[in-house]
Amino acid sequence: MNIFRLSGDMTHLASVLVLLLKIHTIKSCAGPIPLGDVGIQGISLKTQELYALVFATRYLDIFTDYISFYNTIMKLIFLGSSFSIVWYMRRHKIVRRSYDKDQDTFRHYFLVLPCLFFALVINEKFTFKEVMWTFSLYLEAVAILPQLVLLQRTRNIDNLTGQYVFLLGAYRALYILNWIYRYFTEPHYVHWIPWIAGLVQTLLYADFFYYYFHSWKNNKKLQLPA
Repeated sequence: MNIFRLSGDMTHLASVLVLLLKIHTIKSCAGPIPLGDVGIQGISLKTQELYALVFATRYLDIFTDYISFYNTIMKLIFLGSSFSIVWYMRRHKIVRRSYDKDQDTFRHYFLVLPCLFFALVINEKFTFKEVMWTFSLYLEAVAILPQLVLLQRTRNIDNLTGQYVFLLGAYRALYILNWIYRYFTEPHYVHWIPWIAGLVQTLLYADFFYYYFHSWKNNKKLQLPA
């Protein structure tokens, strides 16, 4: 554990809390619609379903391999929160009415099969748990795509959704710093699969980061180009 890993974990946790706060407080997965403004879209169910699959396949060892109390608690939080968000958006009688499936049309299942194929072919050890862990890395790298496409399509982004996506990107960027730190401080620390997947994931946020910081610097509402 180091400051970059801890900061990354806390940032990831904060992103989940921001999203749950948004859904629980306003009972909606879309943003509020100001008078005279166009509709503001919020959360992509497709992305949330992909994240639920990511955590379900990554944490298969939660009841068999004990690492630490901290590790177990974090696994339970991410598993519970990801499936809770999906349940809210699919089943909650109020929240589900705010979800606009006509806008959230990214065919996310096209991401699952290629990630599974690559996990079967490129992995560190060909065992079921190792392949599933590798699959979760590949899938997490691209799971944000439906969300980014949705935000770009609707352009208007409410504050909590913007903060959620920013925190997700910041979490992965901090993990890259963690890997760099460990590479220079720990002997033989080389893990190409999570490194490359993490780099791809961070690069996908580059355009969003640019507009996020631009809006923050100019104190303007966050909008993405069409």
